[in-house]
Amino acid sequence: MPTASLPVTSDPSPGPAHVAIIMDGNGRWAKARGLPRAAGHRRGADAVRRVVRGAGELGIPMLTLFAFSTENWARPADEVADLMGLLRHYLRSELDELLRNGARLRVIGNREGLPEDIVRGISDAERQTQSNTRIDVNICVNYGARHEILQATRNLARRVAAGELSPERIDEQHFERELLTAGLPDPDLVIRTSGEQRISNFLLWQCAYAELVFVDTLWPDFGKDHLQQAIAEFRRRERRYGGIGR
Repeated sequence: MPTASLPVTSDPSPGPAHVAIIMDGNGRWAKARGLPRAAGHRRGADAVRRVVRGAGELGIPMLTLFAFSTENWARPADEVADLMGLLRHYLRSELDELLRNGARLRVIGNREGLPEDIVRGISDAERQTQSNTRIDVNICVNYGARHEILQATRNLARRVAAGELSPERIDEQHFERELLTAGLPDPDLVIRTSGEQRISNFLLWQCAYAELVFVDTLWPDFGKDHLQQAIAEFRRRERRYGGIGR
């Protein structure tokens, strides 16, 4: 159900503490303008800057952005190279912006397989922003939820095989400590842009009780106002976590 024109509300009910966004539509944005896909990705990077700034202004404590999935390696080699180049550029050019916004950066995903200079850039950006407290910004790079769940299962199986843990003791808390998001709260709100209505292997465990909002706006055109509209929709919903509503 499209929600691109949702009205902003003054409803005093609490907003989401953790917003996650599947950033979709860069390629379609470029195609509609007769531009190469790389141009859409560059405009998408501009949207990241707007949304990080807007989330901080709206008082959102945590923002998670799905930037590059494990499946994205199957895209044409030149497009993958453009995306890696954009990531390099972002890590260099946006560091000052993150520091100005009081944003603490964390990159979630498998760093094996990423170019070494990008891995160094990620570590440097995380280190330089680690003391910031205004907003946590998590960027999922080379991330896939099924792989994450399988890896967590393997880690627990190794501990069982080593005699460190009995199968009967494994609970949700044990499992969550093995995930790439260990220590982070689950998303309250997941937004997907571009009109697509699916999760696409994103935070499958963590999104069990998240509210989903799908908007028609393509990611390069997404900004603070769209984020505010999605939060307004979130506030109108009643979260029951499997229970009975009022």
